[in-house]
Amino acid sequence: MRRLNARTVNPSSEEESKDMDPSKLQFRAGRPGFRPPTNKQPNPRSKCCLYTSLSIAILLFCYILLFGNTVKGSKKYGVVIDGGSTGTRIHVFNYDVRNGNLVLDFSEKGRASMRVNPGLSAYAENPQGASAAVGQLVEFAKRNVPRERWGDTEIRLMATAGMRLLDKEDQEKIFNACRRTLRASGFMFRDDWASVISGSDEGLFAWVVANYALGTLGAEPTQTTGIIELGGASAQVTFVSNEPMPPEFSRKVKFGNFTYNLYSHSLLHFGQNVASDLLKESLLLGGQELATESLHREKPMDPCTPRGYDLEKEDGKLSPTTLIEKKRYISTLFPNGNFSECRSASLKLLQKGQDKCSYSTCYIGSTFIPKLQGKFLATENFFHTSKFFRLRQKLFLSGLVTAGEQFCGEDWSKLTKKYNSLVEEDLIRYCFSSAYIVALLHDSLGIAFDDPRIEYASQVDSIPLDWALGAFILQSAAELDVKNSDWLTPVIGGESSPLPFLFGIFLVVVLISWFVLRWGKPQLKTIYDLEKDSRLLAKKLMHSLDFWFPSEPPLGKALFKNRDIGGIWHTGIGVIVWLVIEQVGSR
Repeated sequence: MRRLNARTVNPSSEEESKDMDPSKLQFRAGRPGFRPPTNKQPNPRSKCCLYTSLSIAILLFCYILLFGNTVKGSKKYGVVIDGGSTGTRIHVFNYDVRNGNLVLDFSEKGRASMRVNPGLSAYAENPQGASAAVGQLVEFAKRNVPRERWGDTEIRLMATAGMRLLDKEDQEKIFNACRRTLRASGFMFRDDWASVISGSDEGLFAWVVANYALGTLGAEPTQTTGIIELGGASAQVTFVSNEPMPPEFSRKVKFGNFTYNLYSHSLLHFGQNVASDLLKESLLLGGQELATESLHREKPMDPCTPRGYDLEKEDGKLSPTTLIEKKRYISTLFPNGNFSECRSASLKLLQKGQDKCSYSTCYIGSTFIPKLQGKFLATENFFHTSKFFRLRQKLFLSGLVTAGEQFCGEDWSKLTKKYNSLVEEDLIRYCFSSAYIVALLHDSLGIAFDDPRIEYASQVDSIPLDWALGAFILQSAAELDVKNSDWLTPVIGGESSPLPFLFGIFLVVVLISWFVLRWGKPQLKTIYDLEKDSRLLAKKLMHSLDFWFPSEPPLGKALFKNRDIGGIWHTGIGVIVWLVIEQVGSR
C-alpha cells in the first residue's frame, strides 16, 4: 500500500537549482557566523594522525627546552700550569657539559701532566730560562689537545710560594718572558692569566678538589673535609669553620645549593724545605734558643741530620745565604741526628713570633688559626714522608714518632745501604720532615696522636689532590654558570648546534598533520573566531610555560612578548598556535 503523503520531486525545482547562480551560494556560505551543519563523523584515522603528530611535536619541543645542551657533546679542553717552588707542572684536562652540568674526568684518560725542574723562582737571574721551561710544557700540551681546539682552549700560569718569595721586579721579569711564550702558543691566553696566586687561593683550590673527589662538594658544610698541605715553601690550612674570624682569613665559596664559610690561610716560610733551611740558619747564627744541650757546646750540633753525613756534599743547597755563610755553615755544624731535639727545634721555629699575636689564638707564629673542626686530609709532604716510612693511612702520627726516632738515630752509612734506591739529597730530609710534621700537627695544631679524623693522602680514587685541579673546577664552573644564566643559549643553539634543525622537524610534523586533516575534511572558520581563539590559547600557553618551566626572565612571557628573543621563535610559535587553534576549532 502506497503512502499517500509521500513527498514527490518537482522537476521544476531541480531545474531551478541547476540555474541558480553559484556565486550566491558562495556568498551565503561565507557570511560571518555561518557554520554549515554536518553530521559527518570524524575519520578515526585522521584523528589518530592528529593526536600522534601533536604528541611527537610536544615531546620534541620539551626535549629541546630541557635537554638542548646535551647535544653539544664535543670535548672541551683546559690547561693549567702550576709554578711551584721546586718545579713547574702542566695539567691538560678534557671535559664535557651535559644537561648543563660540568662533567670532569680526572683519571689518567681525562688528564695529562708533565713536570720540569727547577721552579720558576730559580730563574730570577735568567728569565729566558723560565721561558724555555714553559716552552717545553706548552709543546706537551699541544700533543694532548687536538690542533683544531687550540684556539678555544684556555692556558693559565699560576705561580705559588716560590715566586711569592721574590720581589715584584724579579717576578715581572720572569712572567714577561713566560707571557711571550704563552701568547705565541696558539692557545687562548691573556697576560693577566699569568700571575702569582695568593696562599689563601692555593688552600681554597686544594679544599675544592679534595671535596670534589670525596663527593662532598655541594653537600652540607658539616660533611666536608678540611685540607692541610705541606709544600716546599709554604703550608696551607683550609676548612669549614663556624667561628667568627678576621676577614683576611675568611673565604666564601658557593657550590650547588650551599655557601661554605672557610678559614683559608697560607703559612709562608713554613713549607718543609724553607723551614729546614731556616732551622739550620738559626743553629748557625745562634739567633734562636733551642731547648737542647747542643747549643751549649763549642760546635753547634745539627739534630736533624743523621750522624756520619758529609755536609760538604750539600754544596750549600740547604741554605739560601751567601757563599761565605755557606762555607761557615759547613764548617761549624756537626751532624748529630736526634728526633726529640729536632722536634723541639722545629717547635721553637713554629712558635717564633707568638709574642706578637694580636688574636685570641695563634697556634703558629703570630697567625690566627681557629680550632680545627671536622675531618682532614694531610697532603703533599705529609703524604711523601708517611709513605716513605710505610705508615698506616689513619693514625699515622703515632707511627711517625717511632719511625722518626729510628731514622734520625741511625748512622748515615747504614741508611744509604738500606735505602739505596733514593738519591741522598732526598733521603737526608726525612729526619727533619718526620720531626717537623709531629711538631706542626701535634705540638702546634693540637691534633692527638690517636685522632682518627686526619689521614694522609695524595689522591682519592683516581683523582689527585692537586690544587691546580681545584682551580680548574672553580674556573670552569664559574664560566658554565655565566653561560647558563642565558637560558636561550641552549634553546636557540650556538656554534654548529643542531637545534634549529630539530625545531624545523618540529614545525614540519605539525604542518603535515594539519595538511592531512585539511585535505580529508575541509572546514571554514571566520577571521574573528580565529583571532579570538588564538589570543585565548596563546595566553593559556604562556601561563603554562611559566608554571612548568620557571625561569628568569619568564619563559612564556619572553616567547610571546619579547621581540629581542629572535624571529625564529615568534614565527614558529605563532604558526604552531595558529595551526593548533585551526584544528581544535574545526572540531
